[in-house]
Amino acid sequence: MSSIIGAHNELHSEQGARSGEHSGRSPDPVIKVADIAWLEFEKPDLARAEAFARAFGFATTLRTADELHLRGANAGAPCVLLRRGPRSRFVGVAFRTQDDADVLRLGNATDTRVRALPESIGGVSVDLVDPSGVPVRVVSGMHTLPELPKQLPHTFNFGDRTPRTNATQRPARVPATVQRLGHVVMQTADYTQTLNWYLDHLGMIVSDFLYYPGQRDRGPAMSFIRTDRGALATDHHTLALALGPTARYVHSAYQVCDLDALAAGGEYLCERGYFRSWGIGRHIQGSQLFDYWRDPDGFLVEHFADGDMFDNTLEPGWAPFTASGLAQWGPAVTKDFLGINPKALPHEARSILDALRGDNEFTLTRLRGLMKVATS
Repeated sequence: MSSIIGAHNELHSEQGARSGEHSGRSPDPVIKVADIAWLEFEKPDLARAEAFARAFGFATTLRTADELHLRGANAGAPCVLLRRGPRSRFVGVAFRTQDDADVLRLGNATDTRVRALPESIGGVSVDLVDPSGVPVRVVSGMHTLPELPKQLPHTFNFGDRTPRTNATQRPARVPATVQRLGHVVMQTADYTQTLNWYLDHLGMIVSDFLYYPGQRDRGPAMSFIRTDRGALATDHHTLALALGPTARYVHSAYQVCDLDALAAGGEYLCERGYFRSWGIGRHIQGSQLFDYWRDPDGFLVEHFADGDMFDNTLEPGWAPFTASGLAQWGPAVTKDFLGINPKALPHEARSILDALRGDNEFTLTRLRGLMKVATS
């Protein structure tokens, strides 16, 4: 047991688990999902949404008067589904299984009917709702879209190793080609129940826990969760959950090939008047190079590259949840990224008051811990 408790010391987190803390995995999950599949949104202006999507680096696979499907360059299904709606809102998330048998097993275990997905996507789905009220689709058998041309990583000269000779380095200032959807981050006032639901039903496992400063004994306040594919390494996190006053989408992240693609793509977005929320920098948990943007409807989206990949042998790391601990290097975290800009404060205040009146994990003590995050 001692080798597990100290598993992350000096590896990717400041410390491992203490005896009796959350194990970060379920002893007997119903199934084990393979990856995140797509996110679903409603937006009133699909033309405006598509303009940003193209500048961000997506390709369009389906466009109708009421629906828009966006994809990355990797082979597979679309990774963002947009439908016309009266207001902008996050609708839900889909996870992909290895085969139809897992979808059937999950349907039987939850007494939920397996249904066919639209022909434009193909495959089958079990439609569930997590304890926070977020719709969760578990899908398989979708049509595989062919791979698109990709941006290629540059050849770098490092010290005495100089493979690039008689050639210049000129990254084009063009949209960074999105390769794939990497992860989604969500907030919930029912944090522990929601975390356990994903571990028990989808077989996901925790890579890192964060706790509010001075409140480790009260349990974690955020978890970075990956898929469990045995010896096959997967993204450090496919899903992240944070304790907060309300259930909501926080951000989603899309992989690009390297730092040059991320930075040049960011310049392209800046030139077109889009708003950078925070970046460029490198995270601690997950190690990703990051660059965060607001789309025209205010949703936070991330370009990332060079993230950590873990197999299922690593146990969770534990670290304090602090603003300064969100990045190894880069500009100071912004108020916009933390959700404490003046425009957001009235809405956040109402959410906090509603949560404190309700029956959930977001208590006055947890509020004090959250308030420490931004200043610690």
